[in-house]
Amino acid sequence: MANRIPEEKVDQVRSAVNIADFVGQYVQLKKAGKNLFGLCPFHEERTPSFSVNEQKQIFHCFSCGRGGNVFSFIMDLENLSFPEAVVKVADFGHVDLPSAYTAASQPRAPKDQQQADLLSLYADSAKMYQHILVNTELGEPALDYLHQHGLDDQTIATFGIGYAPKNRLLLDFFKEHDVDYQLLRQSGLFIENQEGALRDRFVDRVLFPIKDASGRVIAFSGRILTKSSDEPKYLNSPETKLFNKRNVLFNFDIARKAVRQRKSIVLFEGFMDVIAAYRAGIQNGVASMGTSLTNEQIYMLERVTDQLYIAYDSDLPGQKATDRALKLLAGNSRLNLGVIQMPDGMDPDEYLRHAGQEKFVQVFADGKQTPTAFEMQFLRHGLNLQNTQDQLTYIGTVLKQLAPLGSNVERDLYLNQLVAEFGIAKDDLKQQLQSLIGQQSVRRVPRQAEVPTPPPPTVDDNNRQAGPLSRVEKAERLLLYRLLHDHDVWLRVMAIAGFHFVHDSYQQILVYAEAYFKTHNQFELANFTDFMTDARLQPVLTELEFMDVSETTSKEEIADLVNVIMNQQPLVEQINGKKAELTAAKQIGNHDLVQKLTLALIELYRQQQQVQQADNL
Repeated sequence: MANRIPEEKVDQVRSAVNIADFVGQYVQLKKAGKNLFGLCPFHEERTPSFSVNEQKQIFHCFSCGRGGNVFSFIMDLENLSFPEAVVKVADFGHVDLPSAYTAASQPRAPKDQQQADLLSLYADSAKMYQHILVNTELGEPALDYLHQHGLDDQTIATFGIGYAPKNRLLLDFFKEHDVDYQLLRQSGLFIENQEGALRDRFVDRVLFPIKDASGRVIAFSGRILTKSSDEPKYLNSPETKLFNKRNVLFNFDIARKAVRQRKSIVLFEGFMDVIAAYRAGIQNGVASMGTSLTNEQIYMLERVTDQLYIAYDSDLPGQKATDRALKLLAGNSRLNLGVIQMPDGMDPDEYLRHAGQEKFVQVFADGKQTPTAFEMQFLRHGLNLQNTQDQLTYIGTVLKQLAPLGSNVERDLYLNQLVAEFGIAKDDLKQQLQSLIGQQSVRRVPRQAEVPTPPPPTVDDNNRQAGPLSRVEKAERLLLYRLLHDHDVWLRVMAIAGFHFVHDSYQQILVYAEAYFKTHNQFELANFTDFMTDARLQPVLTELEFMDVSETTSKEEIADLVNVIMNQQPLVEQINGKKAELTAAKQIGNHDLVQKLTLALIELYRQQQQVQQADNL
């Protein structure tokens, strides 16, 4: 049985990793005030409300309420156990963990056992397919094919490329290991006939594993090795519990690191283009799953970058696809867009093999186009620009493209190109352009910097966000913050007989703190976050830490906070409750109850007056 990872080892891992660097693999973070902000990875949003505090090494989303430290971040994102999270963060921080501890990272009983079983099934399938490609005679034709297309063994290993041979082996492999029949049916790895018999879905195909954002294999795309008129060139896994092509971008898991370095991402048309670019050093490339971009994929891109370059094939179908993608993205994303086109109508994979790595890389350095420059080139297709009518059509269409631009300098640049090519007076072009701008019903407004200013949400006893904070909750939050961070305040308040918080969430944190301070001399936020075994309380704690409060306190402040929590606010709530009961009793004409409630209300007012008089002494 694996040993529990000791606290000092957990502290070492946590100390070795800056939470902003780790989270930055999944979210593009930008400085806004004291904290870093980005688009939340736990829910879809357009205005960043996900925040990271580097000083305290915590995160919190002001919209969905999730929060915690670096371990709880990856636990929530990938449904990991605590030991699994420690191992993953340790790997990122290059901290060696003895095997006795890394064995503890084996998953606990997962929330979704079927999903876990499917992931295991795909992991085993990927290993088997790659073994067949690299180590067997059956895989030699496929390996030769990949080598001829410029893929070396290192690239094959990096992308986990495999081969499904002509004779069907996968089903037999899993039958030998007594894998459940129903699981095999639901995996998408097999085709089922009317009698319920299964056979391998992928036969005589080079297989490219499709991975989720965490790098786990969830599907395959197979390229046929022996051409056949009856078979498609590419065959993808069907959609399953693991795989929905709307939510997946090929190579997104590997590309994220390069995206952070290059501050941009490149969208290719096919898997081989992504892999070709990777071999040439362009490692921030991804590809969609053979369809137009989806809103889910666009959001994945927006989370990690502001700049997207489209590098589809440069033949006419590829240019049409580029035009569609630009129009889709312009209307549905926050991304700054650009286009990269290979020369001579080639796709990226072809151009790399034809021209070599140096020229290929040069295209990415010098061949970037703005969307408008691309459109001016694309609009020429189908027109004879020696013909006057086609010239007028082209110029009119280009001017419509220029009208929404927010920069006069950019408009002027393209107008000069039209003047140089067609010899038209620039003033005439400007006049027509101004007319189009005036007619335009929707103007493109430059996007302002989005600096979130979210209000602090209320946390009720079930850790749900509610409305504005009540007076007592404001007092509870500030006092709990003081209790945790100032040991003198802790000693003073804990000596008050019968002290407790009104809301259960804060009281539970206080109970954890009592146990924590028995074995720890001082409060360390990231350590205490791990100490609390109730994950529901972690967002409550991080909300406190994101409050804008003075770091100094006074005896008077603490006394006032305790008074509100223990005396004033409970009386106010009781008075309001009795008032509501009295109103209801009057409405139904219950005179005895009215008299009883009136006396109770008078007594509460008397107690409130006594408290106020005591406060004024």
